[in-house]
Amino acid sequence: MNILYLTNHLNIGGITSYVDSLSSGLKERGHNIYIASSGGDKLHDFLDKGINFIQVPLKTKAEFSPKIIISFFKLLPYIKENKIDIIHANTRVTQVLACFLSFFSGKPFISTCHGFFKTRFVRLLFPCWGKKVIAISQQVEQHLRHDFKVNPAAISLINNGIDVGRFANNQGFDRQLIRKELGIGEGLVVGIVGRLSDVKGHIYLIKAISIVAKDVPQVKLLIIGEGKMFSQLIDLTKQLGIEDKVFFINSVMDTRRVLAIMDLFVMPSLKEGLGLALMEAMASGLPVIGSNVGGIKTLIADGYNGLLVEPADVPGLAQAITVLINDPEKRKAFGANASIFIQKNFSLKKMLDQTEEVYENV
Repeated sequence: MNILYLTNHLNIGGITSYVDSLSSGLKERGHNIYIASSGGDKLHDFLDKGINFIQVPLKTKAEFSPKIIISFFKLLPYIKENKIDIIHANTRVTQVLACFLSFFSGKPFISTCHGFFKTRFVRLLFPCWGKKVIAISQQVEQHLRHDFKVNPAAISLINNGIDVGRFANNQGFDRQLIRKELGIGEGLVVGIVGRLSDVKGHIYLIKAISIVAKDVPQVKLLIIGEGKMFSQLIDLTKQLGIEDKVFFINSVMDTRRVLAIMDLFVMPSLKEGLGLALMEAMASGLPVIGSNVGGIKTLIADGYNGLLVEPADVPGLAQAITVLINDPEKRKAFGANASIFIQKNFSLKKMLDQTEEVYENV
């Protein structure tokens, strides 16, 4: 099968990881994989695997941007020349593009809904979900059915899957060397990986750490990600007087290195489709804390592999962090359970099998 993936860019992030997992896994199964995007930091990873790439100007958030028209005229003959069988869109912009490409090429397209969207009139009027839409969690599936009135028969619930074995071997990294490179001294490291946007809840985590630090002065917070809230978060650490305890890293090419030095992973999101970074942390054997929202509830079994707190609850988050910091045995047990849970329920093989089945049916 000849499969064309559409995504705005290939920078570090959840959607890029998702496309990487699918394209790499399906290529190994004998499918021909093509990716159209504006490129990005992770492009070389795809090229190194021999995946076909075509650059189009899709770095836009406007769903009716002229860039979509330019991309359309570039991709339409490409689809015919390479005998593409199916188009798989991964963002709202690429859904609109895929809708046009499908209509004029006669090739079916599907999409993946990676999270939650505002019910804007234009999306309701022009849904552009494709013949099938993949929901990455049960909560996202409910969102599609209730908020966008998508026909349940058109929705396929396929949880994100990860290569558990790749993250289960984090013990091979030199923790002291990595801590030295990042300038992190002694003390337990609480970490978060995700774009710096208000929906990810960094503000609440920073405020919680300021409370925790009063009882555990050596605690450190490692924030990996980039985004529009960077300056605001820096200012917040200064206002709270904890700028020496909070470390910011724009991005990392291999998240395993930073996960290896964390003692605890926190995802305090206000909304979350599933949480790929959370899954990677759990697969790495880290105890986790997350907000009681969205797909996070699918991953964290409270008191078994982590702790759940209510979103935006700073005192509750601080208490949960303090509990785990002061209980190494509980951290160890939660981490072991987290790794087993991901291995049993969110394997890459399962995601590949189910996605392949959707392609074949369409």
